[in-house]
Amino acid sequence: MASIVAAMHMTSSLLGCCARPFSSTSMSFKLSIPYSFFGLGKSFQARLATNHSMAMMNQKRKVEISHGNSQRKLIVSTSCECHDPLVGNIAPNFEAEAVFDQEIVKIKLSEYIGHKYVILFFYPLDFTFVCPTEITAFSDKYDEFKKLDTEVIAISTDSVFSHLAWIQTDRKLGGLGELRYPIVSDITKMISRTYNVLIPEQGVALRGLFIIDKHGVIQHATVNNLGIGRSVEATLRTLQAVQYVQENPDEACPIDWKPGEKTMKPDTKGSKQYFAAI
Repeated sequence: MASIVAAMHMTSSLLGCCARPFSSTSMSFKLSIPYSFFGLGKSFQARLATNHSMAMMNQKRKVEISHGNSQRKLIVSTSCECHDPLVGNIAPNFEAEAVFDQEIVKIKLSEYIGHKYVILFFYPLDFTFVCPTEITAFSDKYDEFKKLDTEVIAISTDSVFSHLAWIQTDRKLGGLGELRYPIVSDITKMISRTYNVLIPEQGVALRGLFIIDKHGVIQHATVNNLGIGRSVEATLRTLQAVQYVQENPDEACPIDWKPGEKTMKPDTKGSKQYFAAI
């Protein structure tokens, strides 16, 4: 128990409201930026089954500002890292150790492809606070995902031994108890980096969630900052919408769509029927 308390104290300082001062010689004030904000714009370094190269693109945008009869031109120089989005592309494959059913096992994402949909979600650290609420909620709803031919996989940068100790800790003490799905150890941080959710300075992952279809294509992605938990119900609803659109490619699901509700035709004429009915 002492080790658990120590671990929680350590991670509390990491995930808390610590801030770094940011100063500028041209300004008379200091801006405090939470640690969790750093690293959010880092690029992922690998993408399975794509041949696109990633490079830094320097862009110059000309903005013309009109004022009365005079006109002056403002040149704004920007730089950004440009790469293909994860959504719509093949999910990067990985093979890593995981804990499932109190055992240390090997997990390969490729073994699910062709057979199951996959909910792949990242979380920051074991023995923390928001994380167990999400992990246990996904486990409690596992049967609903199973009915949708979907498997759930969780990932953090902790070791499998930390995962195992957390699973063996009672939920009333902040533990996980028995889980219905595996928790992967991304101790090398390569998986988190590849899915573009790693905060390098902290060595932890943001709360990224990906829905991967049976073809291995990422159909949905969300990323929350460290202190913001996700919704299992929203994930289920989005999964149902993904499956419906794949089964009915000539239809689209409007906002907050749920099974049994009206869909729309994704064209100018067909969409009018939907709008006329609401």
